[in-house]
Amino acid sequence: MKKLFFTAACIISLQSVYSQVTPPAPSTDSTVVPAQRENTIPPQRIEKIKKDWTKIDLSNRSNDHVMVQYGFDNWAGTVDSVKPSGFSRFFNAYIMLDKPFKTNPKMSVGLGVGIGSSNIFFDKTFVDVKSLSTRLPFTNVDSANHFKKFKLTTIFAEAPIELRYSSNPESSNNSVKVALGVKVGALIKAFTKGKTLQDKNGNTINSYILKENDKKFFNSTRLAATARIGYGIFGIYGAYQITGFLKDGAGPTEIRPYSIGIYLSGL
Repeated sequence: MKKLFFTAACIISLQSVYSQVTPPAPSTDSTVVPAQRENTIPPQRIEKIKKDWTKIDLSNRSNDHVMVQYGFDNWAGTVDSVKPSGFSRFFNAYIMLDKPFKTNPKMSVGLGVGIGSSNIFFDKTFVDVKSLSTRLPFTNVDSANHFKKFKLTTIFAEAPIELRYSSNPESSNNSVKVALGVKVGALIKAFTKGKTLQDKNGNTINSYILKENDKKFFNSTRLAATARIGYGIFGIYGAYQITGFLKDGAGPTEIRPYSIGIYLSGL
């Protein structure tokens, strides 16, 4: 009986000692803690937040609906006898429609109509648009009577088309703008204008103005590539005419006009 009592007492003592032993702390390894894994969002469920442009009204935004361009005009492919001089210049004015892409209104298409004019100046060269010959004469008059100022002006009705980019389509007047395009033109008028007749020594003979009109030597249509870049309402503009300036065989060379200047846009 005593042995049984002693054995039971030993068992109870061992259980009491074991229950007082502190259990080991849980692992702090984040790679194996189930709770932390449950709070982790799978990468495939993370979606990039995009602006829903379909809910934004851009119909009344300002984006180059009126455009004015001005700058330097010149001819490529000329010889010395046909070379312009001085500050030849162009002036263009257009009314444009702007059609933004629905999925990405940073891109848009611009369509317009307007007027494009070019004033090419010559020094002691007479361009005879009224000539009866089949080629447009460019006559050097350095040693004869000549006009102090002489220019050739062409005016076209034009339809420009542009592919446009705006870094901030909701406020294009505060964004970077880039546009590439073409413009098609129909010749309205071509004329020369000479002012102040002088002798070979530069003495004034007469202060009258000679103006002559004729379109027969010039291509009635033109196609030009255009490009511009700017910020807000100001920027730089350039154009290069793809078609010839004169009709085939109407000049000593195949003249290709080009323009470099500035533009002002708004509305």
